[in-house]
Amino acid sequence: MTYDLYIGDRTFSSWSLRGWLMMENFNISHRVHMIGLYGGTMADDMASLAPARLVPTIRTPDGTVVGESLAMAETLAEDHPGIGMWPEDARARATARWLCAEMVGGFQALRTACPMQLQHVNVGFAVSDAVKADLTRLETLWAHAATFKSEGPWLFGTYSLADVFYAPVCARIVGYDLPVSEAARAYCTATINDAAFKAWRAEGLKTKYDPFPYDMGTKTADWPS
Repeated sequence: MTYDLYIGDRTFSSWSLRGWLMMENFNISHRVHMIGLYGGTMADDMASLAPARLVPTIRTPDGTVVGESLAMAETLAEDHPGIGMWPEDARARATARWLCAEMVGGFQALRTACPMQLQHVNVGFAVSDAVKADLTRLETLWAHAATFKSEGPWLFGTYSLADVFYAPVCARIVGYDLPVSEAARAYCTATINDAAFKAWRAEGLKTKYDPFPYDMGTKTADWPS
């Protein structure tokens, strides 16, 4: 069973990163197709996937087109029930679904003020009260998830779809050097050092941008190695 995965620019497309991690970290066979987010070709590139109009989108082995990351996640988990995409414990599983749904619909201040970029760290970025409130909410949810695990670096101990959905948030925390607790920082560090995440970022860095789409007007430092 091989899926077709349609994604945008790796350095900037946070939702595309989620689609990739779903496939890569659960060893689901897939082919990647690039959609032009910045070249003006997106509508034409997506035409064969209508009515889907955003990335990521998948085409299942039987030809079904599925848009929206949460729907993709549930579809893959249903197609592959034995690979542990959701936590095994029922209470943890319900909580993981909650966290993913809140990620999809929330954190607007953080997502607007800090577009995902994986090239460098913005030093001295001014953090608004609204972004601070989103960071506080993140820490509350991550601490709640930790009550369901006994060990392991991930939100529920073992890597799950919850970690997929929060990976771009971790990239924002790192990429804008946002103020979070040591526990949250450790989780972000584990995320950006995940092999699939590192492979995604390395591939994205092969594309050069002039001008860089998200110049925040700050000094920059190297991305953590």
